[in-house]
Amino acid sequence: MKHWTEDFDDDTDEPLVRPYTITSGRTATQRDDLTLITMVTAAAAGAPPSRRDLRKMQPEHHTLLDLCRRPLAVAELASALHLPVSVTKILIEDLVEAGHVLAQPPLAFAPASRLPDITILKAVRDGLRKL
Repeated sequence: MKHWTEDFDDDTDEPLVRPYTITSGRTATQRDDLTLITMVTAAAAGAPPSRRDLRKMQPEHHTLLDLCRRPLAVAELASALHLPVSVTKILIEDLVEAGHVLAQPPLAFAPASRLPDITILKAVRDGLRKL
């Protein structure tokens, strides 16, 4: 995805819009459950945002809604938006509070003993060795 500022003719390496402008000055989320691997998906396909909600949203909110048609991790969304993860988390929090997206923690794969299965660990080890 191409970032909307890429078409501007600017010789500096700094972004045109500062991240705190996108988040209305907020620098942190109120939620503790948004991690890099939290899965985010659109809440309901049949319930699009109202016109009032659309007017309140930043362009990045609209892009997030489009991206969340399929489940994606917070880190993947930040990468697609070309924004820092902290800014992306704030935007996701806005959409969660408005009821437009759902944030779900990743499924745990460890059994009740809280130790991961040795088979999974070996598969990860073998995969890393192939790199």
